[in-house]
Amino acid sequence: MNEDKMKYVKNSKSDERILRTELILAPLLVIIPFIVGIIFINDWYIRGFLTGSSAFHGELILGVIIIVGNILFDIPFLKSLKNFKELFKKSKN
Repeated sequence: MNEDKMKYVKNSKSDERILRTELILAPLLVIIPFIVGIIFINDWYIRGFLTGSSAFHGELILGVIIIVGNILFDIPFLKSLKNFKELFKKSKN
């Protein structure tokens, strides 16, 4: 067979689609863990702190770990997404 027919067809729009997907899903990756962490902390406050029960301290720890972990991973993620977007715009022009 002809080798030209067997070559991989390059799609220049794939990077644009990937960037668009990441931009659409980035708010979910940032906001949902914050909401879950706040729910854990709120549940600890209402059911544990106000009633004086120490059985809910695990929820406080879990909520803090989720929020801190989210901050630690989201800042580099958002920076790289911003850099990739700028790099993509420069290469497109």
